[in-house]
Amino acid sequence: MRESDVLSVYTQTQIMHKTTTAGRKPKKKIYHRVQELDKAMDLQKKPSLILHLKSIVQSQKSASLLLRDLEKEVGFVQKWNHMAVIEKYPTIFRVVGGRDDRSPPAVTLTEKAKKIAALEAEARERMEPILVRNLRKLLMLSVDCRLPLETIYLIADELGLPDDFKNSVILKYPEYFRLDEMNGRMYLHLESWDSSLAVTAREERLALQGITSTSREAKRVRISKDGNFSGPFAFLLKFPAGFRPNVSYLRELEKWQKMEFPSPYLNARTFEAADTKARKRVVAVLHELLSLTTEKRLTSAQLDAFHSEYRLPARLLLCLIKHHGIFYVTNKGIKSTVILKEGYDGSKLSDKCPLMEFRDKFLGLIGRKEDTSCLEVSSFTAT
Repeated sequence: MRESDVLSVYTQTQIMHKTTTAGRKPKKKIYHRVQELDKAMDLQKKPSLILHLKSIVQSQKSASLLLRDLEKEVGFVQKWNHMAVIEKYPTIFRVVGGRDDRSPPAVTLTEKAKKIAALEAEARERMEPILVRNLRKLLMLSVDCRLPLETIYLIADELGLPDDFKNSVILKYPEYFRLDEMNGRMYLHLESWDSSLAVTAREERLALQGITSTSREAKRVRISKDGNFSGPFAFLLKFPAGFRPNVSYLRELEKWQKMEFPSPYLNARTFEAADTKARKRVVAVLHELLSLTTEKRLTSAQLDAFHSEYRLPARLLLCLIKHHGIFYVTNKGIKSTVILKEGYDGSKLSDKCPLMEFRDKFLGLIGRKEDTSCLEVSSFTAT
């Protein structure tokens, strides 16, 4: 079975697994859905279209886009989705020309939208040190402190990188980054190691709680029903509402939570992949990678692009599903997406970087009501 089919098998056919008790029927194993995170994926569809159209309009020299050229920018199918967005949100987009006007119809931003859009430059400026830091950490996670440039491009939007990040970020900081061609591929190299950056988001969260690698774990009277423990090697777990772990499962989970493991920033070549501690380290690597993104999520294909440089397991999707208290895999949207659960409070992103704060402010122009008067875009003839 292909790994891409694993999730659909979990969700549609309820995988059967063997039991050690003779004479009993195999138990059914169900992948539990998290409605709030599915909702988070659904809620980002329209904002993505709005922000995409905003960027296209702003990239034009005239700060407006002829409706007849919309198909060239987004394709035939997406053209109609973008036209619907123009109609539905007159507080953001305005159509000029057409009808009695001799000029062809074009879409531009409203004056209010232009004022808020102007704040993006400030948000990008505040993002720059965060982006430099996260790119360095991204390279430090890899076995040779380097990544193919095409891999960086693949997750550029998810990292919050600008379109011209090669010139505006990488080449701007030669003390941190170097570009070299190897075997016909361009690679981004880390110029200098910084031990102060080799601290994971998980460790930073625990440090805020006063828990460090030298902390002594408090003795527990009973097993935690939600799988969470206060130890320095524990992950924050969020089980779905329908998941009811038994005592045996929780005991094994407690052992796993308390088990020491090497830092994701140590070279993976020094560990045996079959070692249980190395397998827990892989979970930490995936956790850290998702933590470096603006929305704490990546598609399965994007994660797989890091397979060789991060020494990820061959059956990556099964690893993610196994640790469903930490990660959530959803098929909502166009592609299969992996979400870091602790990054969300319900369906809302918990911590937002300056770029996400700007996007929220811009999308605030939508308002709560979506039944506002629409522009009759469909009546225009794009000649």
